[in-house]
Amino acid sequence: MTATAGAGLVVEGLEVSYGDVRALHGVDITVPAGSVTAVLGANGAGKSSLAAAIGGAGPVDRGRIVVDGEDVTRWPAYRRARAGVAYVPEGRGVFPHLTVLDNLRAMLRRAVPAADRADALARAMDTFPVLHERRRQAAGTLSGGEQQMLALARVLAAPPRLLVADEMSLGLAPRMVDVVFDGLRRAEDEGVTILLVEQYVERALDLADEAVLLRHGEVAWAGPVGDARAEVRSSYLGG
Repeated sequence: MTATAGAGLVVEGLEVSYGDVRALHGVDITVPAGSVTAVLGANGAGKSSLAAAIGGAGPVDRGRIVVDGEDVTRWPAYRRARAGVAYVPEGRGVFPHLTVLDNLRAMLRRAVPAADRADALARAMDTFPVLHERRRQAAGTLSGGEQQMLALARVLAAPPRLLVADEMSLGLAPRMVDVVFDGLRRAEDEGVTILLVEQYVERALDLADEAVLLRHGEVAWAGPVGDARAEVRSSYLGG
């Protein structure tokens, strides 16, 4: 597989290990620019390892990661962020002792030119008004849903080229899951390429254009979302 025009993300032959444990075995994925691909699979399938590797937060043994035609495989996470790769890890990734406002400022400092930061900050507050109400509150005192909202707001404040979202709805109440998916759809509408690792399979498939099913660190199936449901039922339910 080679990176082609129109591909927002290309992963070629990706291998990831943690010590003697191999997490990914030669994974190939292509996500067309401006589309959403859902990555599904059972616990331990390698989904979070894939997301972390693309976001620059995990190891890469072999293979390539190409974003909009640019090989970012060996780039550190901060350089990827500046180039428009936004990684929202499982566990939300906010700074608990900083205020909501300072969390947003810290993210924008890495990803947005100084002249554009005020507008980006206003955009984040407009997108999630509750964050404006809580702007001087320590992020660690927010509810789980509000922390996830903050993690997403940091991304949507300055829409990236690529958003890698790892289990953003994990542990959230249904109402907050709706908020998260509304935010993801807003990013999609703005042309952001999205790789979505998600436990809520049906919600992920409703949002996605393509789906990838991982099994034991390998791509077991990949294709259009319209064909994915039968494959997912077979994989999860045994037929």
